[in-house]
Amino acid sequence: MTNRIGPSTGSTLAIAAIALAFGGATLVDSGTTRAQGAPPAATTPAQIKAATQIDAAAIQANLASSKDWPTVGLDYAETRYSKLAGINAGNVKDLGLVWTYNLESKRGVEATPLVVDGVMYVTASWSVVHAIDVRTGKRLWSFDPKVPPSFGEKACCDVVNRGVALHKGKVYVAAFDGRLIALDAVTGAKLWEKDTIIDHSRPYTITGAPRVASGKVIIGNGGAEYGVRGYVTAYDAETGAPAWRWFCVPGDPSKPFEDESMKKAAATWDPAGEYWKAGGGGTPWDTIAFDPELKLVYIGTGNGSPWSQKRRSPKGGDNLYLGSIVALHVDTGAYAWHYQETPGDNWDYTSTQPMILADLKIGGAPRKVILHAPKNGFFFVIDRTNGKLVSVKNFVEVNWAEGFDKTGRPIETPQARPDGPFDAIPGPYGAHNWHPMSFNPTTGLVYLPAQNVPLGLMDDKEWKYGAVLPGRAGTGTGWNTGMIINAQPPRSKPFGRLLAWDPVHQKEAWRVEHVSPWNGGTLTTAGNLVFQGTADGRFVAFDARTGKKLWESPTGTGAMAGAATYQVDGKQYISIAVGWGGAYGMSQRTSEKIGPGTVFTYALGGKASPPPFVSVKLEGLLTGVKYDPKQAPEGLALYVSHCVLCHGVPGVDRGGNIPNLGYVKPEIITELDKYVFNGPYVKDGMPDFTNRLKPADLDKLRAFIQGTADSIRPKK
Repeated sequence: MTNRIGPSTGSTLAIAAIALAFGGATLVDSGTTRAQGAPPAATTPAQIKAATQIDAAAIQANLASSKDWPTVGLDYAETRYSKLAGINAGNVKDLGLVWTYNLESKRGVEATPLVVDGVMYVTASWSVVHAIDVRTGKRLWSFDPKVPPSFGEKACCDVVNRGVALHKGKVYVAAFDGRLIALDAVTGAKLWEKDTIIDHSRPYTITGAPRVASGKVIIGNGGAEYGVRGYVTAYDAETGAPAWRWFCVPGDPSKPFEDESMKKAAATWDPAGEYWKAGGGGTPWDTIAFDPELKLVYIGTGNGSPWSQKRRSPKGGDNLYLGSIVALHVDTGAYAWHYQETPGDNWDYTSTQPMILADLKIGGAPRKVILHAPKNGFFFVIDRTNGKLVSVKNFVEVNWAEGFDKTGRPIETPQARPDGPFDAIPGPYGAHNWHPMSFNPTTGLVYLPAQNVPLGLMDDKEWKYGAVLPGRAGTGTGWNTGMIINAQPPRSKPFGRLLAWDPVHQKEAWRVEHVSPWNGGTLTTAGNLVFQGTADGRFVAFDARTGKKLWESPTGTGAMAGAATYQVDGKQYISIAVGWGGAYGMSQRTSEKIGPGTVFTYALGGKASPPPFVSVKLEGLLTGVKYDPKQAPEGLALYVSHCVLCHGVPGVDRGGNIPNLGYVKPEIITELDKYVFNGPYVKDGMPDFTNRLKPADLDKLRAFIQGTADSIRPKK
């Protein structure tokens, strides 16, 4: 049962465990906590108006000082490297909390705040925008786009949003339901709204932050787990008029191609698979970077739809432009070049992970490059002028490829595309997911959140687009992977770590091991610091050269997003938006604390008290629900197809930001019909299973849920 606003508590490790067990703008105050003392002067509307006249010249001028944080990655290159050094390795021990701000959300928070002259813009779950006065920690305004709750089940990976863009007095947010909205930066009033979705019969969503480049607002989309054709669109920043659109994969080959790049791509797909019926995928759901000198915008494309290449393109092929970095001419959207990091994707190896543009000396010569660590476990250095591979090296253990050849193609291992089960390493959650990395030009290191979440894959020969197949994860809520997940329990081990990576020499400099996967993005500064939030609820500062921990502060729940640092009235601050969730965090957690989405803001000498951290309160292991054990196997199949991706394995997992059904009150399971058939949580984003499940199915689900709890209950 998902929960949109009220409290909530539920892995892809989930299905493995099953196998083991059964074989509008509002101007009001928020709950702000800050240090006692004389209150600082509030930021005035005139100051806000002046501060938010951000354009290309302002973003470029900010490079000299890093005084503000005007775009998601700090700069067009998305480096997340700040030249501020007031907070540094020598005094970070004196860093303290200045204020906290309640985002009033109970789902995942993945946004990096934008800050200009003391005015902060940040998003919470469900694409809600908050404007905050950094000087006081108080709300200036908030805007709720009122995404219909029915879109909740289209969220493969939680109802998250990664932030806003700012340009000439406007704040741009891409709502989860596909609308691009321009707001007045001073008041939060809606100025214009554009529907970016080309086909509402398809389950498109948007979770990424828009970017503004050359006077255009650029945004992609998601939904490839369900069945869509990905594309990126640019709109005039002033009027919202469409400027251009580029598709990431070809459409129906019986119809005219949109451009020459689509004709080229179609030759790499097998039409016998009728890939266009499931959309083909390739959704560019996160990373966008811009080189104003080359006038190129770079996007990372997503996985195939379905995941299984045998189902979408039976004879194989590269399936362009899946798993690629693609350069487009910013003024026209015309294709410039591409480099495909995962040809013929078969493992959900997206290339949507954050990229960084850098100018490096490699082999004695200066090179303009892209630094990229996608899901597939390899670190790529790519020439951003022409798309040629400069170097590549795996940054975690991998078993799908031995490396890359001189032509820039992967050398796949014999077991990469088996007929039977395959314990893909890394798994579909990736060796690196959306959590942003940063690059410090002084140390020459990239700071990368690396991980593994074990997940086995097997081609599903019975898959058909849109079919609800018992035992196939998520098919009851629209998933179309073409894979049987964890047909055998995976043997690889989960981990989460912070890596410092040398991109010139393609080697690890240092690492810090964390207690679990799904740790936060990184920020690095000229103060020889790296900041990262962790899954177990800490915000930590490390020495950028050595990885030594220098400082930490509790955040209660897990912290996933990247932090921002900036200067206001001569003082340096650091802010991070915290709220546990995302694809892994819906059903899993590491912290024993829970709380609303919260912005934590720190400065040297800060003395504010943190908000209360509430311990997660689980009901005892489910007991007392009557059931017929003979119905448990069918209940397992129904649970996997309808429930497991959000709720995890009953009693085995403990819940993330969605409850685990093995730790709820018995009456909820006994009276399951009241919750799954147009129940009270539908308004919060839970699917309504009316006409999708039958009353008799609920008896089977009860048997599986209570039966699983009974099977793991300690024997007396």
